[in-house]
Amino acid sequence: MSKPRREKPPQELPKHVLTRTDFVDACARRDIGAVLKLARQYGGTGFTASHIARLCELTPARVGEYMSGKRKATSVDVIARIADGLRIPGAMLDLGIREWEDAQEEVTVLRRDFLKAGVASALAGAAALTATGSAAAATPTEQRLDRQAIDEARERMARLRKLDDHMGGADTFALYKAEVDLTQQTLRTRSARDQVTRAAMLALLAEQMQQCGWAAFDAGWQPTATDLFSGSFEAAKEARSPDLAGNALALRSYQLVSTGAAGVESTEHSFDLAERPDTHPVVRSLLFQRGAWTHAVNGDAERTSRALGRAEEALQVDRDSAAPDWAAWVDSRTELDIIGGRCWTQLHRPLRAVPALESALASYDDSHGRDKALYSSWLADAYIDAGEPEQAATITGRAVNLASGVASVRPNQRIAEVIARLEEYANSPAVSDLLCRDAVDPLRVRS
Repeated sequence: MSKPRREKPPQELPKHVLTRTDFVDACARRDIGAVLKLARQYGGTGFTASHIARLCELTPARVGEYMSGKRKATSVDVIARIADGLRIPGAMLDLGIREWEDAQEEVTVLRRDFLKAGVASALAGAAALTATGSAAAATPTEQRLDRQAIDEARERMARLRKLDDHMGGADTFALYKAEVDLTQQTLRTRSARDQVTRAAMLALLAEQMQQCGWAAFDAGWQPTATDLFSGSFEAAKEARSPDLAGNALALRSYQLVSTGAAGVESTEHSFDLAERPDTHPVVRSLLFQRGAWTHAVNGDAERTSRALGRAEEALQVDRDSAAPDWAAWVDSRTELDIIGGRCWTQLHRPLRAVPALESALASYDDSHGRDKALYSSWLADAYIDAGEPEQAATITGRAVNLASGVASVRPNQRIAEVIARLEEYANSPAVSDLLCRDAVDPLRVRS
């Protein structure tokens, strides 16, 4: 009797699984444990945890931990490996288009991700120019679908922006850049068909470029960040959006002062836009907060205090509408205390800095590793100014732990600066312990 033929193990996730409602929903939520469990459940004979581990370059134990919920997969690198290993289109997991997706698959992803609301006709050439160089007018239906697509892209950007709370720019840049590229492609293919829709799409592009530029800045890729902030400003101007134009200038100013330049001119221009009556109060506060930091770095205590006061006043104004998502994070006393504490630390006013930073950091969870490490470094600086190097060393040690593994250059740079100041107090046991820690490498960064 011949032996039964052994079925060949699958090499990738069967295509029908990709369209199951529960699988699509798990991908949209980025619930990797559920994604892997469903892949095993519906993948067919031979689609075991070990097979999934081999495809995704993970250990079987790690796959088991994800499936059981003992461990959460939050790293973009891990999520990308799972997408590539199982051949899950990047858009399903809020990633960019993967290298293995061929031309036809790319079109499919674009249709589903941004153009599914009707812009697909643009990719097929519906925006062809007439002999005089003008574009055909969009029909009311096309205009409605275009705006629906813009709303969906903005909602997607709001979800992606939340990653910045927990991850560094080197991890998030590719996700934001994919959104920028997609909007730019759409603008090229549908240029001038409908000016109202075009303005809305330009505003979307300005918002996306700011987030992408911020990720580049955070990763230490300054020329890229400069280009994105400049592009955002131009897009915001063309869209006639003073809020976004002001934020582009404020971000550029923040970048300049953080890399050794003055940044005052950009700050003053952003203040002009903040003063416009149609600027949302929360956006106004954001622009004044970022401007306060510019003045603090330049040693101007009077202008710093004035800007912080204007920022606080703006948050107290009654509002007729919600703040745009890209600015909503600043609408709290905590964020105002953070920027105020940092400014007064920079100006060597520890009696003002320490209470503000202590209060704000008490509400920050450790999952916000990058930001909490950064803000802790300024608190440590303030304690050094106050003549308390032991407390500064304790806080710096916590910052080192928080910054470990974060794909951002900024916490490590700041920690290096604080440790350099603490070397003067090496005779203190607390400081000596910090300086002697084997794990402390203040110049270590992830790229």
